[in-house]
Formats: sequence, C-alpha cells, structure tokens
Amino acid sequence: MTRILGVMLAVAGIVMAGHVAAQSNYPEKPIRIIVGFPPGGGSSDPVARLLGPKFAEAWGQPVVIDNVPGAAGTIGADRVAKAAPDGHTLGLLSTAQMVVRPSLYKLPYDSVKDFAPISLVSMTPSILVVHNAVPAKNVRELVALAKARPGELTFASPGSGSPVHLCGELLKSMAGIDIQHIPYKGGAILDVVGGRVTMMFTAPSTALPLVREGKLRALAVTSLQRSPAIPDLPTMDESGYRGFESTIWSGLLAPAGTPATIVHKLHLETVRALALPDVRAKLADLGFEIIGNSPDEFAMVIKSEIPKWAKLIKESGIKPD
Repeated sequence: MTRILGVMLAVAGIVMAGHVAAQSNYPEKPIRIIVGFPPGGGSSDPVARLLGPKFAEAWGQPVVIDNVPGAAGTIGADRVAKAAPDGHTLGLLSTAQMVVRPSLYKLPYDSVKDFAPISLVSMTPSILVVHNAVPAKNVRELVALAKARPGELTFASPGSGSPVHLCGELLKSMAGIDIQHIPYKGGAILDVVGGRVTMMFTAPSTALPLVREGKLRALAVTSLQRSPAIPDLPTMDESGYRGFESTIWSGLLAPAGTPATIVHKLHLETVRALALPDVRAKLADLGFEIIGNSPDEFAMVIKSEIPKWAKLIKESGIKPD
C-alpha cells in the first residue's frame, strides 16, 4: 500500500485541472459526502470534515457532511452505492464497510462493482497494548506467555468481526496461540487498563494517551512500516510475524458509473487538498498517515483485501454479532 503522497501526481494535477474542467461543469450543485457513522465516530468522519471545506473553497459549491449511522456503516455505504452517478454524492468509507463486512453479512451492495474508487485518503495502524502487570516487554515474550498459559490470556475488541478483532485473530493464527476474544459494546480499553483483560489492538488516538500516562504498555504497531506518530515502536512484522499487516483506512468513493472525467477531477482535488500543510498537520495530530493514491491503486487495495480477510474470517470461524 502506497504511504507517500506523490509529488509528481500533485504537480500533474495542477497541470491537468484545467483540461478536466473544460470537459465538465462539475460540480453544478452542492456535494454531499456520506459518512456511515455519527459525527466524530469512526475513522472517516474527521477526515471528511477536513476535506469537505477544501472542496468547497476550490469549487465554490457547498459541501455537506451527511452522517448516516446504522448497521456499522452499512446503511451509509449503501446510500452511496445507490446514489445518482453524477459526482454530487460521495462516500468517505472505511475498511470495515468495504473489505471486512462482505465476508460476514449479505450486504445490499457489492464493494467492487457498485463503487467508483477515487482515492485511498488516509490510514492508521492499530497498536497492541497490554496491561502493565503482564510480564511481557515485547511481542515475542507475550506469545511465549500465551503458549505457557493456553486459553488464559484475553484480548478485547469493540465487537465480533471488527478490524481490531481481526488483528487478534491474525495474531492467534500466525503465532499459533490460544487467547480468548472478549467483545465489547464500549469501554473495552478501560478493562485493559484495569487488568480485567490482558491485551487489545486499538487505534493510536485511544492507546497513545494511556501509554504516555503509564497506564498501558505498547508492544507493536500493525502496519508494515513504523508509524511516524510512534517511530520507536516496532511493527508486528519486525517482531517476528512476517507480513502481519492490518490497518484501518478511509477512502473517497463515488457510485459506479460516475463519468471518468468527474472521478479524475475529484482525484486531483483530493490529492491537492491532502498536500495542504494544515490538512497534513491535522491528520498527523489524529494519528493518520496520508495516502492519496490513484483510483486504480485504490481499487486494487479493495480487491486484494476482501479475500485476505475472508480467508481469516473463515479459518477463525468468526460469526457476526
């Protein structure tokens, strides 16, 4: 997955913007960006609220962030898929909606066929944290402890089939250990802090304040490269589990059938906005890494991750909540 915003792509965008604009009067009315979670919820909402004003400034049309919560983001994603393919309804959609839930539920949309990818905007890894009393200072020691005490160690998640639940299942599979999943509806991290649960994979925005306060110990990040937010923390890959990668991403998509000229214009504007210093700084503060890849590259991410998680879900016997 590309992690670096392409300078050449940004330059090309400036050159080609006039060419694209000449082919289309888009946008001709207000743009709606659908987020499948409540305001402030999920990883997509804060990203959408950064991009929306930049689009509005560039094109002179209002951009409305439309929060459509329900069914863990499925309702919002379905509205994007079934919207008119004219570029005036977009979705800032996430890993769970696009590549995890298709293997858990019969969805009203097809993640590959019903959308026109524009750009993978940002991603964040999860951080593996443990309660301070756990006698493990790194992942190898944690795995050794789990093997010495099969079935005794536990890991929390915000629900069965969530991306961070899959992190735990991936560790179980790759390390060959028996640790017990404890799903929560909320407050999972508090039970890790309190020592009622051994460990959890969670977002940097949740983990880092507690780690810095000395309430939890961080062992590794789940991206293939170290996170700029915590460069001293090793990856799971570096910790002995080659190829271990699990990130939560947000990407901009339009309904399938949206004209290529509009998709191209949206892509160029997305890349331009992501290159702005204030946007980059705010995303970094939130623990996000900027991607800004091409529509074709984003499409390949979706196509490659669906079978990856489907295999793990099948092998692990994960059932939906």
